[in-house]
Amino acid sequence: MKNQLDTPLYNALKGHISNNPVSFHVPGHKYGEIAAYQDEFFKGILKIDATELTGLDDLHSPEGPIREAEELLSEFYKSKKSFFLVNGSTVGNLAMIMAACPEDSTVFVQRNCHKSVLNALKLAKVRPVFLEPEVNREWKVDAGISTQTVQEAINQYPNAKAIILTYPNYYGMVYDLKEIIDLAHHHHIPVLVDEAHGPHFAIGDPFPASALDLGADSVVHSAHKTLPAMTMGSFLHVNSSLINLEKVKEYLGIFQSSSPSYPIMASLDLSRHYLSSYNNEDLSFLLSEINSFKEELAKVEKIKVLAFPKGLGDILRITIQSRCGLSGFDLQKRFEAFGIYTELADPYNVLFILPLLKKGQYYPFNETVEKISRAINDLAFEDIKDELQLGEQRISELAISYREMEVLSVKPAPIERALGLICAQSIIPYPPGIPLLMRGERITNNKLFQLKNLLDTGARFQGEDDLLKAGYIKTYSTTT
Repeated sequence: MKNQLDTPLYNALKGHISNNPVSFHVPGHKYGEIAAYQDEFFKGILKIDATELTGLDDLHSPEGPIREAEELLSEFYKSKKSFFLVNGSTVGNLAMIMAACPEDSTVFVQRNCHKSVLNALKLAKVRPVFLEPEVNREWKVDAGISTQTVQEAINQYPNAKAIILTYPNYYGMVYDLKEIIDLAHHHHIPVLVDEAHGPHFAIGDPFPASALDLGADSVVHSAHKTLPAMTMGSFLHVNSSLINLEKVKEYLGIFQSSSPSYPIMASLDLSRHYLSSYNNEDLSFLLSEINSFKEELAKVEKIKVLAFPKGLGDILRITIQSRCGLSGFDLQKRFEAFGIYTELADPYNVLFILPLLKKGQYYPFNETVEKISRAINDLAFEDIKDELQLGEQRISELAISYREMEVLSVKPAPIERALGLICAQSIIPYPPGIPLLMRGERITNNKLFQLKNLLDTGARFQGEDDLLKAGYIKTYSTTT
């Protein structure tokens, strides 16, 4: 049993810097001495931005402190093998999907997945079968998929080689993942889970159960989302022999930067330490702070604080809806005018991600409630209208294959005439980075309704934002 209070990589970096090294190597800032801005703030950031020197190890062939840090990570999460990621959870999704999904194989994919999952499917040249999630009518968002949908998919595609799930969803909702994992394993199908938003679930109750504890074969965590890690810092865990570990290593070597960031890796080491040292007193303090915050928010009559179905969800997430006639986007803008910056808005909701506080740490919750109240004080009470449309198909495929997409020509079509055409672009509201429409997907009434709603309420898109706002969408020239 290793000492989870150790921070081997961070200690190695501190030891290296304490020796006042003279740099005749990359990076060019020379430990902050050659900085674009000669101030102590910026130079301090660069002090531990080192490279693969003697004693500092190599992410792509770890033998020293990086290996020790990854072993501590694996032991904490009880995985077969765990890896540091410096290119975000995106690289973890790419590596685990490429390693687990043979070319031309059928792969089940939860439809409300991150765009990086879709990019991985395209690179792997697989045949994706999309499983539509259940829709929560009160929240007006896609939640998780049902076991029944997975069973129906297996009945239709008994030779599927993997199932890729998202757990929790962006809003912190969870579902019966254990039942789906057991069902998949009964049919010898490995389960890959994008648990980007749940690295802290390892703490246990009252957080939802971790995908690793529930038996998932490979799991990706965005440490930077809820742990005190730097942006782009993530983890990849391999948890069973159903995943080829050597292939995972091979693809990480391909997709990860050959010049990994030591500050990011050090922050991952420190984040694992922070999580492993989290105790009952910390948890009691956190729950008290969160409950007080939610109680005060509930007193603001022009917003509604949503409750997780059956009380099951990530307590670090609070979703509110407007009761004053504003869309989620407009509500978010009002908050920003008072210095409150939230994680996400959609046509109906605004999402807050709370800090994983330890005992005695301060966060300005009371001030936040006061500013939210002031931000909407001048508005009249008006409850939200229910204009939700449900999805059409529970199980679906792309209308054309990835190979066909490479040879077909593309033309813009007016959005109002796009029904039934095949989309030739990924339409991705960001955040959350979940494609509304995918390349190769047939455009349905439901998707058009959602797209128009997003455009009308002020959503921001990655990619063809100007084309969409001009009223056009790219489509493939085919009569398929």
